[in-house]
Amino acid sequence: MNMMSTTSTDKIKVLIVDDSALIRALLTEIINQADDMQVVGVARDPIVAREKIRELKPDVITLDIEMPNMDGLDFLEKLMRLHPLPVLMVSTLTQKGSEATLRALELGAIDYIAKPKVDVKNQLESYADEITSKIRMMTKAKMKSKQLAHKPIEKAKLLKPNTYKLSTNQPSTYQTLLVIGASTGGTEAIKEVLLEMPADCPPILIVQHMPPGFTKSYAARLNNLCEITVREAVQGERILPGHAYIAPGDYHLSIGRTSTHYICNVTQDPEVNRHRPAVDVLFNSVAALTKGNAVGVILTGMGKDGAAGMKRMHDAGCKNLAQDEASCVVFGMPKEAIAQGGVDEVVPLDQMAQHILRYLGFNED
Repeated sequence: MNMMSTTSTDKIKVLIVDDSALIRALLTEIINQADDMQVVGVARDPIVAREKIRELKPDVITLDIEMPNMDGLDFLEKLMRLHPLPVLMVSTLTQKGSEATLRALELGAIDYIAKPKVDVKNQLESYADEITSKIRMMTKAKMKSKQLAHKPIEKAKLLKPNTYKLSTNQPSTYQTLLVIGASTGGTEAIKEVLLEMPADCPPILIVQHMPPGFTKSYAARLNNLCEITVREAVQGERILPGHAYIAPGDYHLSIGRTSTHYICNVTQDPEVNRHRPAVDVLFNSVAALTKGNAVGVILTGMGKDGAAGMKRMHDAGCKNLAQDEASCVVFGMPKEAIAQGGVDEVVPLDQMAQHILRYLGFNED
């Protein structure tokens, strides 16, 4: 619990939108226990929520997806177009729930929490610190200032011509790794980077802070969009060019090395920086095994995960990039990596892919 002295007028005002009376009550109890925030209203559906937003002017909204009268995604799309506010999605840990949550992040929601299907009271209360931390962070996060994608993702890959080609002077046995770490706001930032990667790019390994059940849908969603193959990492599989490997939720991802190639190590070793997967686990393994033959990227996210590992990569001879503050949803992770001296270049998100490709040895036609 945050013990700072806070008057009611200084508190973060939260509106809970959920059709479950139990969830509304539990979230209200959790949020009101924090000294620096309070629930100013609840709504059982988006129709009621619209009036509450006008009346109460909340700072943050928690939003369920499946509700009567109007779907949470339809409401979110309208909200972000007409009255943008920081939104924390409350989603079930199912394939359908994870796909809807990813769509919500595309539409402009900042973050999400997983709504348990069993033992709801105890499970949700165990998330109390996470819930209040995310609400606190959301008041400082930047709202997305981009055109929202209103159409659902197509099943076919949305390929576009790529103007980058691998330099002809690169030897055929040359294998550089690209490793990416991100947290809050990272799902969309990673997508923006991967959309620019050509089919013959070096292998990519990614740690995005996500719970179990979400990363498989996320990888499939990216695979439908990107020219490269995107998949969840599997223990022991060979790391191949033209592929991106995403750490499964609740599993660390690192690299191993045989006499001829790299492999994925997927483990449930203890949490690092309170995370599993943790960016530092991946970055530390790259620093130890690649002899500097890697490019590291740290994107938007809360906290410091990845900063120490990026410094080790830098000291081992790797080249590292960090997303700049203006384009981050949350500047925490890049800021810490920069402060620790592990970053060679700070780059806006919309220029990140072209800088990565140059570091990887690609030239623009």
